[in-house]
Parts: sequence; C-alpha cells; structure tokens
Amino acid sequence: MNDKTIPVVELEAKDLPAYCPNPAMPLWSSHPRVFLDFDHDGNAKCPYCGTQYRLKPGTVLAHH
Repeated sequence: MNDKTIPVVELEAKDLPAYCPNPAMPLWSSHPRVFLDFDHDGNAKCPYCGTQYRLKPGTVLAHH
C-alpha cells in the first residue's frame, strides 16, 4: 500500500479510547488489538496495518 490507498478514519470524543482494528473493519483483515496514541495534532497510525486515524476538528482529549 502507498500513502494514497491507506484509509483515514475520523473519530469523535465518543469513539475514545480508540483502537485498531476498528469495529468497521472486515474480520479477514484482523490483527492484534492495539490502542492508539494521538499526537498533539490529533493524528495516530496503526503500527500493524498503517490505518491513519484523525480526531475530528474540535474534539478535546481528556487528560488523566
């Protein structure tokens, strides 16, 4: 896959904590579940499949 074919999944606060594979992914493309760490710009990338995740504009991350 190249960067043009890697899907981008937009998430809202209600979708957190986020993990991959996400519930919309087909069973055949499964890999071990990994929870995602978002950077300060609201982006994360799955280390297994390369799926890009992005927080929708205005989404606020809760701090623990």
